[in-house]
Amino acid sequence: MSELAQAGIVATFLSILRRELKLTFRRRQQWLNPLFFFVIVVTLFPMGVGPSAQILSVIAPGVIWVAALLAMLLSLDTLFTSEYRDGTLEQFILGSQPLSIIVLAKVAAHWIVSALPLVVLSPLLGLLMHLEARALPGLLASLVLGTVTLSLLGAIGAGLTVGLRYGSVLVAVLVMPLYVPVLIFGSSVVANASSGQPIEAQLWLLAALAMLSITLAPWAIAASLRVAVAAD
Repeated sequence: MSELAQAGIVATFLSILRRELKLTFRRRQQWLNPLFFFVIVVTLFPMGVGPSAQILSVIAPGVIWVAALLAMLLSLDTLFTSEYRDGTLEQFILGSQPLSIIVLAKVAAHWIVSALPLVVLSPLLGLLMHLEARALPGLLASLVLGTVTLSLLGAIGAGLTVGLRYGSVLVAVLVMPLYVPVLIFGSSVVANASSGQPIEAQLWLLAALAMLSITLAPWAIAASLRVAVAAD
């Protein structure tokens, strides 16, 4: 690929990313709802299971990771909906720029507004759940790597179900089996860090899943959107 073509792809990615961030920040509900959901789910657990620090510290890794996963699912339904309804998605498909680059920029914007706030708040919620302080770096690292994979895998399901009446339910059904390995590795990172055990193996696995998703998922998302638009 020539340098000119590479520069064009980078310019397209940055242009779409800026556009999506501006649009998303105008729609406050779109990025505030997952954040509020994440906070509410985690903060309700101490009320439900009791104030015992020992119990809360044991369940904290699973609670935080499950809450983050469900919050990510909550925000996937609208990922391509507006472009589908106003015809922009068809223009993306018919345009000269690679659709995979466009969807990668959209997913990157989705991660910034939906996942990054969860990552930033997770240490505070971890302390609320009496998580060991030494586990907080592992919590942050696992959520950064894991939510990247969750966003990309979820976007495949969102692409397949765009325009469908009960798309949000179908997205959950489609992507939940793919989310399970990320959930297992992510929560095990936090649990091992809390107990002083090594976490490098799980982090490397999460990093490998993230890199694999970044490499392959944009092509799958683009294909799923083409199928959805063609079937309309």
